[in-house]
Amino acid sequence: MIRIFDTTPREDGFSMPGEFEAHSQCWMLWPERKDNWRQNAVPAKMAFAAVAKAIAQFEPVMMGVSKQEFENTATLLASVSNITLMDMEADDAWMRDVGPTFIKNRRGEVRGIDWGFNAWGGLNGGLYFPWDKDEKIARAVMEIAGVNGYKAPLILEGGAIHTDGEGTLLTTEQCLLNPNRNPSLSKEKIESILKAYLNVDTIIWLGQGVVMDETDGHVDNLCCFTKPGEILLHWTDDPTDPQNEISQDAFKRLSKARDAKGRTLTIHKLHQPGPLYMSEEESKSIGKNSHGMIRKKGGRLAASYVNFYIANNGIVMPVFNDPHDDEAIVLVQSVFPGRKIIPVEAREILLGGGNIHCITQQQPQYGF
Repeated sequence: MIRIFDTTPREDGFSMPGEFEAHSQCWMLWPERKDNWRQNAVPAKMAFAAVAKAIAQFEPVMMGVSKQEFENTATLLASVSNITLMDMEADDAWMRDVGPTFIKNRRGEVRGIDWGFNAWGGLNGGLYFPWDKDEKIARAVMEIAGVNGYKAPLILEGGAIHTDGEGTLLTTEQCLLNPNRNPSLSKEKIESILKAYLNVDTIIWLGQGVVMDETDGHVDNLCCFTKPGEILLHWTDDPTDPQNEISQDAFKRLSKARDAKGRTLTIHKLHQPGPLYMSEEESKSIGKNSHGMIRKKGGRLAASYVNFYIANNGIVMPVFNDPHDDEAIVLVQSVFPGRKIIPVEAREILLGGGNIHCITQQQPQYGF
């Protein structure tokens, strides 16, 4: 039985490391929801398997799977020794958002944060109902991992935050200040909770996230730290695209910002794919459910190359059979020169509302 502390991580000397720091393993969930994943989730399962196999080249993968899918999943992933399946019931497969945020102290001890979760908005714009199984995932992961931790007084998804591991946090106003998350909390109160639980000193607030991102603008689809002081930013040069104004605003805010160490930020512009849209065939092949997100033909997909996973010695990044794929790979390789880039065809994940970063959660390495 793990221990949940009444103190805060800041009081206890714990903070959230950068994703580019060493991991002990990666956590994922298996896709099954038929009203979110098309063709009974079969194409999504193949895409998730490809992501898991790619990450397993660099670090162990812990995959949560329901009892009814366990045997089939074991068969599909049987050839990979670095993937472990666990009995875990979830409402969907977004481990980044429902799993714990792992934190670490200077002695190398790892703990977890269990945030509140309401399916990206609860009954005010949330993506499905109920979400009670997802609410239990963070604690279940902490139990399996054997890490103690904290229950934070804030509804927050892991994709809404990104840190440099040195006291600086990125987030968006569109998400964290949305009244469908924490309507009784002011911006100042939210900042104080983030600082107490992530042990950061500087919060850089961006405005909106990627156009039509149904998470209400998660920052992990818009930009990320590649190392302290350096950022990749989702970008388009097309002035007629609504994303242009959003990315321009983010660039201006980032250019004016100073991180917790007082540094200005180096910003790399990573051109978006597409824009991409849902086809009629894709829309028709998704099961209909009055409690789930309705995905219609022609809906713009929030496609972003920034939504990659930083593994121990690699980058597992989404590609879309798009003309911008190759240049995106080249740019990502240039900012991660010591890591192997593994591109994964990720449209099937995108059709469900997110991408590779959204379906993964890193656990920092114990010790140093």
